[in-house]
Amino acid sequence: MGLATYAITPIADKWGILHDGEVEGDYVTKEAAFEAAVAAASLAIREGHEVHVSAPGAALSEPLVRAG
Repeated sequence: MGLATYAITPIADKWGILHDGEVEGDYVTKEAAFEAAVAAASLAIREGHEVHVSAPGAALSEPLVRAG
């Protein structure tokens, strides 16, 4: 089987998932995009693919913990 890669990527003020050369999704938070990527990766694993999921670390201007 092949390799399935999912890369969380910023798009303007939201987040998307780069997969197969296309950015998919429109997520408000990086965490929501990550959860969607992991769900898709789980299906790919079930189909026998090698899977890579990546997400960028926090920028210096991004808060590490959100209140709420």
